[in-house]
Order: sequence, then C-alpha cells, then structure tokens
Amino acid sequence: MEMHFYKYQGAGNDFILVDNRDRAINHENPAWIASICDRRFGVGADGMMFLQLTGAYDFEMIYYNSDGQPSSMCGNGGRCIVAFAKHLGVIDLETTFLAVDGPHYAKISEEGNWVSLQMIDVQSIKTDGSAQVLNTGSPHYVVPASRLAEKDVRSEGRAIRYNETYKEEGININFVEDKNDHYFVRTYERGVEDETFACGTGVTAVALAMAKSKDQRGDISTKVRVLGGNLNIRFHYDGKKFTNIFLEGPAEYVFEGDIR
Repeated sequence: MEMHFYKYQGAGNDFILVDNRDRAINHENPAWIASICDRRFGVGADGMMFLQLTGAYDFEMIYYNSDGQPSSMCGNGGRCIVAFAKHLGVIDLETTFLAVDGPHYAKISEEGNWVSLQMIDVQSIKTDGSAQVLNTGSPHYVVPASRLAEKDVRSEGRAIRYNETYKEEGININFVEDKNDHYFVRTYERGVEDETFACGTGVTAVALAMAKSKDQRGDISTKVRVLGGNLNIRFHYDGKKFTNIFLEGPAEYVFEGDIR
C-alpha cells in the first residue's frame, strides 16, 4: 500500500506524521517504522507519530522512537502533532488531546507555527551525585556542564544511559550550561540512541531542575537554547510541586510525500 506522510520539526527535533483517523494503517511494526525513520534509507526522523481519533478528546497521539519502539511522552512531538492537527482541520486554536502519559492541553498561534503545550505536573526530583533525575513525561537525567559546545554528548550521554543504574529502562541525558539569561542544553535521547537537536521533555526537566537547585519559587519563565533553536518553559513552583507547566516553541511543516 501507499502511505501519505508529513514531515514536521520543532527546534530541529524532526518527526514523520501520519493521518490515521480511519485506522487504515497497522503501525505496530517496529522494523517498518525504523526503516522509515532511517536517515539514509528512509525519510529520516527522530520519531514517527500517528494521529488517531478517540472518543473523549480531540485526537490521540501515538508516538514511536526512531528505533521503531513505542515511546514515553515526546514534548516537541506533542507540539508538532498539534500543528498537524490544525493543518488537518481537526482543531482550531486550542485542543485537549490524549498522549501516552495522559491528556494534554495545548494552544497554537493563528499562524499555526508556535505551540504552547501543557506538560504533566512534577512532584519529585531525585539526585544522583551532581545530577538531578525527574520524569516530565519521560525520564530525564540533568547534569551541569561547562564548555558544553565542545562536549562529546553522544559518548558521554551513552555512557550514563547504559550504566548499571539506567541501562535496563533507559534514561535521557541532558547536559546544561548556565548562560545567565538562558540555559544552553544538549541531550542524548534513548530510543534515538544519539544526540538530538532538541528534546521537549528534556528542556522542561532542565528548567524545573535548575529552579529547584536555585531555590526559585512562584511563577517562573525559563529560556532555553538547543542546537535546533530556542524554546521557553513556564511553570509554577511552590517549593514542593511543579504545576501549570508549559513547553513553548516553534512547530513547523517541512514537506510531505508518499511512501510505498
């Protein structure tokens, strides 16, 4: 069969999206998805998503990492599928959709290229040496770094992701450098098993972890720079729990095509 697909990117985090409202595509095929996500022999992407209808929400987001395996929540993917849903006419400027970690509210600009996505609340952050470990829909390891532009993120991130503590379940590794008016973040993602240009749940984890380490309270807005551009995270922290968390940034159509 022939399948029509769309390519979107959010701050360099790129995704293949498919309209599966008619449920015509059986996507439970890891090898097939991995082949399409392959950057040399397929379309190429960090992940693949299927937009499906579900009774209680505007739509459902089904997400796979580039290795073809089902994934935990992807923040930039969530923003991109909102832009895709608007393109399809499924939503207008606001939506509540279902993802693997539960329902998410989102708002999109009139132009359709800037999305604010509400993330799950976070109640706890653990420490692992100098790192902070938390779950923002996906598990993240946040560690301070200096001269981050020169760091071998693939090698150092892989070493942490596959150490004795994390190798079974896997974890995403975020290196963060404080630039005073923003944070510079580079991320090694499990499932992709490489550095990506951006990670939405990762920059969210960084913003929360840094607020806790600096003992910031109240309504907080945090600017983050990644290899693929700029993102913003805003949230409320009362010293115990992070609530009203929004990941904000670009979500842009790149191209579309057909694959057999």
